[in-house]
Amino acid sequence: MEWLIAGGRALLDDALARGDLALAGGSIAERAAPEARRFDASGLLVLPGLVDIHGDAHERQFQPRPGIGVPAALAIRDSAAQLLAAGITTAFLGVTLSWEPGLRGIEAWRRTLAAVEEARAGAGVDLRIHCRFEVDNLDALDELVADIAAGRVHLLAYNDHTAAIVRKLDDPAEAAKYAGRAGMKAADFVALAQRAWSRRPEVPAALARLAQAARDAGIPMLSHDDDTVERRRAFRALGAAICEFPTAEAVAEHARAAGEHVVMGAPNVVRGGSHIGWASAAPLAERGLVTVLASDYVWPAMPEAAFVMEARGAMTLGQAWSLVSANPAAATGLADRGRIAPGLRGDIVVMDAARRAPVATFAAGRLAWISPEGASRLG
Repeated sequence: MEWLIAGGRALLDDALARGDLALAGGSIAERAAPEARRFDASGLLVLPGLVDIHGDAHERQFQPRPGIGVPAALAIRDSAAQLLAAGITTAFLGVTLSWEPGLRGIEAWRRTLAAVEEARAGAGVDLRIHCRFEVDNLDALDELVADIAAGRVHLLAYNDHTAAIVRKLDDPAEAAKYAGRAGMKAADFVALAQRAWSRRPEVPAALARLAQAARDAGIPMLSHDDDTVERRRAFRALGAAICEFPTAEAVAEHARAAGEHVVMGAPNVVRGGSHIGWASAAPLAERGLVTVLASDYVWPAMPEAAFVMEARGAMTLGQAWSLVSANPAAATGLADRGRIAPGLRGDIVVMDAARRAPVATFAAGRLAWISPEGASRLG
């Protein structure tokens, strides 16, 4: 079906301009065909669909309560609906592949990949896999390399959390928390963590192999939670050209000086700061040190964050929206989306600016989600 999104203000070249927008054949078109169905966007904003480079809110659908799982197909179906309701048309699901069993272990990895592949054709949202690889998970290395070669992974991030976990395990409450997430007894979890940590000397060679697999497959790499410039340099040497969630301002400055994209969480902007006391994303974005905002753990935070950035007064809405659309698309090599221009993929979210709420989401030129208000605007 072809569409005419009529009467709204569309974001064109970073500025809002009143006019009509046509969708045909899955793409943004120069003009609408006479038979195109009309969507009345008067009084609304017509914006590029959101590109979420890192979101792990799907974990709540897989495990809505600690230790209580639901079928993977149901979890992914629910996740896709929520993504579209937030205006997200491309979603890199952040799937952690850790030495920990349970929600972030190898069996969960396999179930998630299988469920996404089964759901992808009918999901509406473009579902992709962002592997968050815990660098001490050496037992999963062969399988991950094979999955990358098979085209099942679209982003690769290096996580390095094992040392921090091991340091906390002397505290019984912390040990119980991690063990509960893994579905294990605390003593068994402590032994497993210590085993993973004991293989630390093998990590550099494993990462070199993994990085080569990613380069061979042509997928972007990120480093996660870099706390020092030296760590950022080390991951850059592997080919990780995206700096994700740096924990220190100096790391973000260093990455931007090297021309790299820097990712932080949209919830950080919405809440007014990091929930764990790390760097505040909004002022760093205003200084050009943060170029991408990701949903992190709350999908609707992405569009909300763009409006919050505009309201702070240092950015136009077009500049703020690039943090959640054009920039993440560019960072992940998706040149066909993130902007509104003829020939690009027909990913559009129609927003009510007063409520900061999506009214309709079009993905690849198709109406993929609509609110009650939006339904009343269909011609």
